[in-house]
Amino acid sequence: MIKLRIDDMDVQAEEGWTILDAASFYGIDIPTLCHLDGLTPYGACRLCIVEIGEGKNAKLVSSCTYPVYEGLKVRTHSKKVMGARKLIIELMVARCPNSKTIQDLASKYGLQKVRFKLKDEECVLCGLCVRMCKEQMMSGAIDFVGHGKDRRITTAFDEKSDLCRTCGGCMFICPICELRCQGPNPPGALCGSCMNMSSTCLDHYDDAQCFMVESGCGTCVREDAKEKPKEKT
Repeated sequence: MIKLRIDDMDVQAEEGWTILDAASFYGIDIPTLCHLDGLTPYGACRLCIVEIGEGKNAKLVSSCTYPVYEGLKVRTHSKKVMGARKLIIELMVARCPNSKTIQDLASKYGLQKVRFKLKDEECVLCGLCVRMCKEQMMSGAIDFVGHGKDRRITTAFDEKSDLCRTCGGCMFICPICELRCQGPNPPGALCGSCMNMSSTCLDHYDDAQCFMVESGCGTCVREDAKEKPKEKT
């Protein structure tokens, strides 16, 4: 067993584990987007970054790809880590503002504004669909092409692939496919309503308007309903 410290706690980890593996084993929450158990670690989104080392030697690394070793010191929620994660989420929102997954992350980390120009892209380049297609579906019908700002995911020669089984695995795993509650034409970059824990739709309708019955949301309440509350009987 490997001995290390995570958030000032002495812990042990198996040989071959990553920092994320060890933290998850001890119930320490580290956010991820491009990571999924059963798929090869990719380290693309950098959302799972943690701080290792001390003083001037401290640095940020992706916990899903960084292996544990004897004497390693890890901080999962330091000021430096939390600031970096929040910036990463802000960049993700700017790229894909219609993603419910990303909007939920923004709400969780209290993001209040987006300082970058919105792009409204349909892909965050997390690579989940590519790895799902290759490693779980054993197909390899899609892959990355291009570099830098031109990098994207597509089939060979942008044509229908004979390797594709139309299984839907790529769409099932995609964090961008599920749209935010406000639909395809939201009023702003950030939703933030998932931080609202009251079911505000019940102030205007007889039934909850979406699956978020327990946690509440409020984004599904139409403007006309806000102006004309339901009559009490």
